[in-house]
Amino acid sequence: MIVTTTPQIEGKKIVQYRGIVCGEVISGVNFVKDFMAGIRDLVGGRSETYEDEMIKAREGALAEMMRRAGELGANALVGVDIDYEVLGQNGSMLMVTASGTAVVIE
Repeated sequence: MIVTTTPQIEGKKIVQYRGIVCGEVISGVNFVKDFMAGIRDLVGGRSETYEDEMIKAREGALAEMMRRAGELGANALVGVDIDYEVLGQNGSMLMVTASGTAVVIE
């Protein structure tokens, strides 16, 4: 499946629009990961713990969106957008939402 942030796919013709689809992932950061990230915050540098969590959440949201597009008979997604939000009392939850338009291309 072709997935792009652009409204069209160069060299391809969109023959049918199947609708807007989304994929969502809400990921909790457990105490150990949060503790280790806190140490990294004190000493400086990148937090691979949070980066890995964001990557997994983004990939999960994209996969869910592609699955839903496939269920509609689409073979491509255009206009894809990915959003990140922090949720929970202490900001310990990460929500990633991917959305786009499911289309059929020739």
